[in-house]
Amino acid sequence: MSGGKQEPGKYYVGVDVGTGSVRAALVDESGVLLAFADQPIKKWEPQFNHHEQSSEDIWAACCIVTKKVVQGIDLNQIRGLGFDATCSLVVLDKEFRPLPVNHEGDSCRNVLMWLDHRAVSQVHRINETKHSVLQFVGGVMSVEMQAPKLLWLKENLRETCWDKAGHFFDLPDFLSWKATGVTARMNILHLYFLVSDAIFRHQGVAFLKLALAQVE
Repeated sequence: MSGGKQEPGKYYVGVDVGTGSVRAALVDESGVLLAFADQPIKKWEPQFNHHEQSSEDIWAACCIVTKKVVQGIDLNQIRGLGFDATCSLVVLDKEFRPLPVNHEGDSCRNVLMWLDHRAVSQVHRINETKHSVLQFVGGVMSVEMQAPKLLWLKENLRETCWDKAGHFFDLPDFLSWKATGVTARMNILHLYFLVSDAIFRHQGVAFLKLALAQVE
């Protein structure tokens, strides 16, 4: 079903970004599904255990499906827009432009997907620290989490990615920023580093880089 009917009342749009496609749904205030649309998104696997996507391609797909599900309704009656997505890592520079997460230098591919397992060595070293913060993630980190992937970028793509990075987003946070133009606290720091709100607001990525520098 694509395109909602003209109905009185309030509407809500939900957008879900999966591994291979983006889906959007329009529901009314009772939770009744009025419209649904989906759109495929690109994936790259340049080498074993390296899985990448494009934040621009993902956002374009989000726009396509959202436009489809709101066709035929009064946009002034939309009361909410929510995003759900995989725990993939989006990397942007200080001007919010995509940065490459690959050895080829392709900045279009600026997303490390959740299933990317390139950071096996890094996650082992993080877990070996036995830092108290690990208790908040079940005692050990998974290679699919963001912190080991960030450490991999620091150690393998320092000049082309790490040193130029200004913004690391979990994918749902990236989508919220694209929709609103407002940056907010990212789950990556909230989950993996015990920092105060003041430190985050004033230091942000600089503090994250300092924290990862302590992992040998």
